[in-house]
Amino acid sequence: MTKKGVIICLISFLLCSAANAQISSVETTIFPFQNTGLSFEKRVDDLISRLTLQEKIQLMQNDAKPIDRLGIPAYNWWNECLHGVARDGIATVFPQAIGMAATWDTSLIYKIASTISTEARAKHQEHIRKSERKIYQGLTMWTPNINIFRDPRWGRGQETYGEDPFLTSRIGVAFVKGLQGNDSKYFKVIATAKHYAVHSGSEFNRHIFDANVSKEDMFNTYLPAFESLVKEGKVYSVMGAYNKVNGVPACANSFLLDTLLRKKWGFTGY
Repeated sequence: MTKKGVIICLISFLLCSAANAQISSVETTIFPFQNTGLSFEKRVDDLISRLTLQEKIQLMQNDAKPIDRLGIPAYNWWNECLHGVARDGIATVFPQAIGMAATWDTSLIYKIASTISTEARAKHQEHIRKSERKIYQGLTMWTPNINIFRDPRWGRGQETYGEDPFLTSRIGVAFVKGLQGNDSKYFKVIATAKHYAVHSGSEFNRHIFDANVSKEDMFNTYLPAFESLVKEGKVYSVMGAYNKVNGVPACANSFLLDTLLRKKWGFTGY
C-alpha cells in the first residue's frame, strides 16, 4: 500500500467526525475537505494537501491527536465487538464467537452483527455529542477474529469461530456484512479481519514466534477465511499478525500484504 493510500484509508473515516464537529452546513465550510457535498476522494485529496508529514504520522497512531488548525478532532482507533459492544457501558451481550459459530446460521449471525453495529453507532454518536473521543468509543472495530483454533492451550480461542476454515469464512463474512451495513456511502462501523496471518497462539511469545507453515497448509487452512472476508465481505480493515510467517514478520510481509491481499484479492482498505 502506498503512503497516500494509507492516509486516504485512515483520513476518509475521520472526515465525517470532522464535519460533524466543525460545521453544520456547506455554507459555513472553511476548507473544501469539510464540504460534505464533495466526493470523499476530493475531500481526502484536499485534506492530504494541507497536512504536514508530522501530522500524517500523528493520525496513523492508535490514539490520534487533534489537528486544531484544520478542525480535525482526536480519534482513538481501538474498539472491539467480538460478541457485543465491548468496554463501553451497558450493551447487549451475545454468546462468545465460538458459540455463535456453533449455530452454523449465517442469517442469525448477520442479524447479531447488525444489532451490535447499531448499538456501537448510537454509543459513538452520544460520545461525540459529549465531545468524548477516548478508547472504545470509536467506530473502527478490531473484529472479527478469524484465526483457526486448533490448540486448546490458546487462551483466545473463544474469540474465533473454531477449527474449520470453511465455517470460519461463512460466519466471518456474515459478521462483517452485519457490522459494516449496506449504505452506499457510509459504513455503520468498520470491521477488521484479524490476525493476518497464521496466528493461533500462544500468547506469551506472540511477538517473537515464527510460524513455519507449508504452502498447502497456508492456502488450505489459514488463508481461506481472510480471502473470503476480503472478496465477499468487503471487509475494510485487516490487522496484521504479531508473529513471523516463515521467517518474515507478518506486518512486513510483502507476499501476504501486497502480492496476496492487494494484488490478487483486490483489497482496497487499510
